[in-house]
Formats: sequence, structure tokens, C-alpha cells
Amino acid sequence: MKHTVVAWMEDRPGVLTRVASLFRRRGFNIESLAVGHSETPGISRMTFVVDGDERMVDQAVKQLEKQIDVTRVEDVTTKPVVVRELALVRVRADTQSRAEIMQIVDVYRAQIVDIDLDSLIIQVVGAEDRINSLIDLLSHYGIREMVRTGRVAITRGRATLHPAEANGTGKRNGRKMGI
Repeated sequence: MKHTVVAWMEDRPGVLTRVASLFRRRGFNIESLAVGHSETPGISRMTFVVDGDERMVDQAVKQLEKQIDVTRVEDVTTKPVVVRELALVRVRADTQSRAEIMQIVDVYRAQIVDIDLDSLIIQVVGAEDRINSLIDLLSHYGIREMVRTGRVAITRGRATLHPAEANGTGKRNGRKMGI
């Protein structure tokens, strides 16, 4: 089963490598990994997708929580979440196919972000299966280049995954967090 795990960590050199290495050592294949700044200065948010059974992922999450620079970890797989991915796709587009491609892009509510004489760059944001479907259609025209962000997730509604609100104290492992 694919698990979506969110981890918050301090912005320090080597933290990302240690977190990713923990999963690698346990034999997990990280299928996607997205890291960026969070709403808290000095804290980055990592969303990664791994394939494994619940017990194995739970053990890995517990080990991650013990890492000194990791402030919080949560497996959000079974929680109500909004999940998105971004893809940029350069597709071959000659004068005959350009109108067809533009129609497909419109149906998928994607955007054309660059036009060249023989290609288009399309931006699509959405669920993984929707992006896969669009890529499948575009492949008939010839995909020249593609990049995808991987999955990012945030819990729905009033639920919060904010590190300072995790235990109500703003502290982690007995030390005050920089929030």
C-alpha cells in the first residue's frame, strides 16, 4: 500500500539526507518526495510517498520522530486530505495538432504556459490519476520532456498538522521549537 507521510524538520544541512536514508535503510522505495518551506520560519515540510505495509511505515515514522532535527512526523494516508501534484509537459505540436492539444488541455483545466513553433509546455495541477490521464493522452502527440513534483498533501477542514499544535506546548523532545 502507498503511504503519504508528512515530516517537519529544521532547515539545516544534511537533514533531508538523513530522513531519506532512514527509509532507504529500511528497504522502502520513496516513490515521490516534495520538500519546501512551511508556514513556520526555519522549518521545512517534506511530503513523501512510500510503498509498504502499515506496520513497517509505522516503525519508520517512529524512528523519524526520534531524529533530533525532525520536529513532527505524521502518516496522513487514512486521514481526509487534499492531495495535489504539479506536472510540466513539453509536447510536440505542429500546426495540425496544436488545436487538438489545446482542446485536451482545456478539458483537463490545465494551462499552456509556453508556446514554441513546434511545441507547447503544459502545466497541470491535480490528483495523480488526473495527471496520468492527461499525460497518456498527450503521449500520442509526442512528449519531448516532462517534470513532476510528486505528491503534496494537507489535511482537510479544521484538522491541523502544525508542529507547535501537535502536543499543545510548542515543544518537541523537551526543547522549545522556533515557532
